[in-house]
Amino acid sequence: MATKIQKPRGTMDIFPKDALVWQKIENKAREVASLYGFGEVRTPTFEELALFKRGVGEVTDVVQKEMYTFEDREGRVFALRPEGTASVVRSIIENGKTSDAMPLRYYYLINCFRYEKPQAGRSREFFQFGTEMFGTQDASADATVIALANELINGLEIKGVSLHINSIGCPNCRPKYREALVEYFKSHESELCPTCQERLKTNPLRVLDCKSPICSELAKGAPKTIDHLCDECSDHFEDLKGYLEAQGIEYTVDPKIVRGLDYYTKTVFEFICDSIGAQSTICGGGRYDGLMEQLGGPSLPGIGFGMGLTRLILAMEASGTSNIEEKKPLLYIAPMGKDARKKALSIVAKLRGENIYAECDISARSLKAQMKYADKIGAKYTLILGDSELESGKAQLKNMAESSQEEVEIDNVCQILMGK
Repeated sequence: MATKIQKPRGTMDIFPKDALVWQKIENKAREVASLYGFGEVRTPTFEELALFKRGVGEVTDVVQKEMYTFEDREGRVFALRPEGTASVVRSIIENGKTSDAMPLRYYYLINCFRYEKPQAGRSREFFQFGTEMFGTQDASADATVIALANELINGLEIKGVSLHINSIGCPNCRPKYREALVEYFKSHESELCPTCQERLKTNPLRVLDCKSPICSELAKGAPKTIDHLCDECSDHFEDLKGYLEAQGIEYTVDPKIVRGLDYYTKTVFEFICDSIGAQSTICGGGRYDGLMEQLGGPSLPGIGFGMGLTRLILAMEASGTSNIEEKKPLLYIAPMGKDARKKALSIVAKLRGENIYAECDISARSLKAQMKYADKIGAKYTLILGDSELESGKAQLKNMAESSQEEVEIDNVCQILMGK
């Protein structure tokens, strides 16, 4: 017997019943994004490795430990995308979109890849809804993007979600903060986990959001970014809070919110759902004013977020809003013989043309097996067609739930059902 081939670790198979909640999220995401003037952008699943090294940051965990890379037949090195923003920026530059009307507003629904330890809410192939806005540095843009995320979360009826915001400053004020942070953690270096001891040399802000209990406790006493902001960053953060309040969006200022990628500046934020366990962040984003220039484009400020679909589903499950009824056929026709099957197919085709879900047997099963199948798929009505029905032009239309039936003209079945 041949060895069974299984899916790669950290990936998933999604069947129609489970796909319904994915479709609900995707449809709602498109709807809300459209209301805010965002249009869909689609980018390649893989890009040159250099794009992510320059965009995400060479000293980030994503680049150093988590990327799936490969070499093609011509020796070029590519990577499966670990996130969406860098690809969108590359696409904007390459396609000359920086000359379009500002601000640019895009959204995407994509799969991403990171080599991580699979667990609830975290997989190696994961799916994201993301938004990107470029061309405005005003804090009202930050508040608008946050409002979009907030509206989607509310639209999915997810309960127990809180917005956490912070500012991590800009290239002008961050060096001083970095010095203060390194000085603080240096005095506790031996207590840090091995990963954070390394981060202290390369990316000290990441120590602040380490999940290790010891590192988390030490982080509580660390200097806060908002205490080291320059006047411009401080004013921007105050404006953001005012714009959120103007929209009735509640928030918590959280110094631990720093995000894990190098390109963030000023605003960073997360929507957190405590009911789904350790992977409680269902949306994370912020501002990246220097990323466009860093990737070879003009100086164009940006703001956006990414939402993990699997985490949204976990949050919907915790809120009791993930169960979606499968669509059931209004009519199932049980034909007996080829002539009856031809008639059944013609009726079904007419109903489908009227956007009505209908089925008929296509497996030449016995009448008993067909009726069992009709019951299993939840058909509301059934119609049995045999030689006598075809000859008389009449058949019994049975209401499966009520176990009642009525005699109908076969040629009038479509009109009768459209009236029900």
